[in-house]
Amino acid sequence: MAVTLRVDQVVQLLKALRLASCRCPAHSHAYTATAEASKRQTDYAFEMACSNIRYGEGVTQEIGMDLQNIGARNVCVMTDKNLSRLPPVRAVLDSLVSSKINFKLYDDVRVEPTDTSFKNAIAFARSGGFDAYVAVGGGSVMDTCKASNLYSASPDADFLDFVNAPIGKGMPVTATLKPLIAVPTTAGTGSETTGVAIFDYEPLKAKTGIASRAMKPTLGLVDPLHTLHMPRRVCANSGFDVLCHALESYTALPYHQRSPCPSNPINRPAYQGSNPISDVWSIHALKIVAKYMKRAVRQQDDLEARSSMHLASVFAGIGFGNAGVHLCHGMSYPIAGMVKNYRAKDYNVDHPILPHGLSVVLTSPAVFTFTAAMCPERHLEAAAILGADVSQAKRADAGSILADTLRALLFDLNVEDGLSAVGYSSQDIPALVKGTLPQERVTKLSPRPQNEEDLAALFEASMRIY
Repeated sequence: MAVTLRVDQVVQLLKALRLASCRCPAHSHAYTATAEASKRQTDYAFEMACSNIRYGEGVTQEIGMDLQNIGARNVCVMTDKNLSRLPPVRAVLDSLVSSKINFKLYDDVRVEPTDTSFKNAIAFARSGGFDAYVAVGGGSVMDTCKASNLYSASPDADFLDFVNAPIGKGMPVTATLKPLIAVPTTAGTGSETTGVAIFDYEPLKAKTGIASRAMKPTLGLVDPLHTLHMPRRVCANSGFDVLCHALESYTALPYHQRSPCPSNPINRPAYQGSNPISDVWSIHALKIVAKYMKRAVRQQDDLEARSSMHLASVFAGIGFGNAGVHLCHGMSYPIAGMVKNYRAKDYNVDHPILPHGLSVVLTSPAVFTFTAAMCPERHLEAAAILGADVSQAKRADAGSILADTLRALLFDLNVEDGLSAVGYSSQDIPALVKGTLPQERVTKLSPRPQNEEDLAALFEASMRIY
């Protein structure tokens, strides 16, 4: 017998079928995309990116074969004048010659590079038609080489196009860069793992940088034998950079509280805020610093200690390269950029220099006193790793406990007594604050927001640290 359905019954039946159907996007024609993600004010995801790393005593001798394996025919090798005469560079060049790799050496990298020194290296790279890059040195060399690779791959770009906003335009990198192998000779910056390049921007007398995952080295060859050539103060200042990388990334604003939420993944910054994966690397780096840093500074031939600090630099680099740093680094950029007559011991350069690691650590007691209220447990955990007894500690005392622990470490390693000992006075504070304000890439990752008055107070508190 035929069944006749009215129109209203047909509509009800279709609605029932629709409600009962599979709602997943693979099977349901009724699925529609949600706009919820686009409505978010803060981010909801984080990414992990770092270079491939190869570690081992004497591993530098493999670099020629690595370049052969990727088919490199015309290689740019970058270093600085001091290193060009030392065994690490010799080991690299010997390996390239042994593997019959054609190369050109650029040894005019400036220790603590500037926009001018970056541009000089970029001009060399652009004129060479290179198909691969090798950086042999500390952060200055690696960062210069990254920038040279970036702008050679983007020949029509203006220098400020990729520089972090608000100083530059902060444009995303879309060009394909050439392979870059980094051979770090210091145990500090972790630049062999990151897509960050830092320089002094001379018009502002403050450091800034370029940050993009596209710039990270293809491979970092971490050869602990190279660290034996670091003078003691270079070792100390490099180690302070590791220390602050670990502390700042672990205490940074959590990634899901960072704003704005990117409208496209390409706009998600390299520095994203603390996250569960970076936390692991940062805490492990801090434990190594606590165990080995004093030994590494005091005994130049202590291979175990210096090897361990070399690894700590890598671990902290992976941590902060994705989580980011905050106030110690943000405030350090004008401190280093405005250096007057101070010349750090053990740095053979022809210009005043306040090494990056030293400029970072001098504000650390004041900074962590300031930020502790936002995540006291993390500050107490860090203090405990560095040797403090926190068994009876109160959350309210987290900042002062970590600050005192840091002061004890700095005093034990003969660090200058604050900014006043490296040429600054209270009269310089307005300029230091002005130089910090554009460093939003890092200062906005502080767990505690700050204004100009807060920054001025932090600089004042850092004039003397003991």
